[in-house]
Amino acid sequence: MNESNSQSGNSSEGHTLLRMNDSVRLNLFTSLVQVMVWPFLCIEVFMIFVFLKKEAFRTEARYVMFAQTLFADSCILVLTDFVVITMHVQLELPISICIPLVILMDVLSNVSPTIIVAMCLERYVAICMPLRHVDIFAPNRTVLYIALIWLLCFFIPFVDLIIMLAFATKDYFEELTFCYYEIMFYEDWHMEMRGIFYIGDCLMILSILLFCYVSIIVVAHRASGDDKQSASKGQRTILLHLFQLLLSTLEVMCPYVESQVLEISLEVYLIVRFFNFLAFSILAKITSTLIYGLRDEKFLAAMKFYVTLKSKVHHVPNK
Repeated sequence: MNESNSQSGNSSEGHTLLRMNDSVRLNLFTSLVQVMVWPFLCIEVFMIFVFLKKEAFRTEARYVMFAQTLFADSCILVLTDFVVITMHVQLELPISICIPLVILMDVLSNVSPTIIVAMCLERYVAICMPLRHVDIFAPNRTVLYIALIWLLCFFIPFVDLIIMLAFATKDYFEELTFCYYEIMFYEDWHMEMRGIFYIGDCLMILSILLFCYVSIIVVAHRASGDDKQSASKGQRTILLHLFQLLLSTLEVMCPYVESQVLEISLEVYLIVRFFNFLAFSILAKITSTLIYGLRDEKFLAAMKFYVTLKSKVHHVPNK
């Protein structure tokens, strides 16, 4: 496949569609992104501050992993806003410069859902194997798990990069474009391969979550008293993680829905593309993280403490 044919199916098509957008819609889109990103980014940064200030949080596995989701989501919000601004001012960058940026954005986008799976497993171990929880999710091991997750999330973009380098011409990297991940797919079959991988990945994640949920339900039926209450709370936590991963799955499926809509109407495609971006790329990351943080009693109490600037440390629960 030559360069012109491959780009007509991938990067040049998306690039042309972005340029075709009218100024009114672009201004509205950019404004909405700013309104959604910066207030919630401040909240997420504040939540990271709370995590760093409380030593008890830094020694508990689920809070350490939660802080990683906050960090990844905060970074992706900043980078996403940068891409939106470049689109708004029609700033086109060489593909060679965009590639590291889109790879980093893809890694950050995958870190949070992968860590959410790890958090589900942590709840499963805490409820179904409580005696082994201290060893399996010790602080040093939790850091190791997180490092492995980051490496895993870098692996697929690295494979995409190798494939692109094997097929793309030198001139391709010098072309000007907006930064979006589709520029990595120089060949049409590459995008189809990535789609198949995502479907398999989503099925594997769903299987893990269902296993954790069913196991916790079984424990909840057998338990009594405090153990039953803990198991029931674990069920609700798993359901919340299912909701978070559902949003992530919908975000992954958006490009395939958009490609079908594009064949019907360009105008409808632009509307669907902007809606998907706002709903799943930004709003989903904001709401799911905030919901998880605000529903945790200890974390919420610590947040209230630092918001009200209370000076007595004993007002913040230490456990």
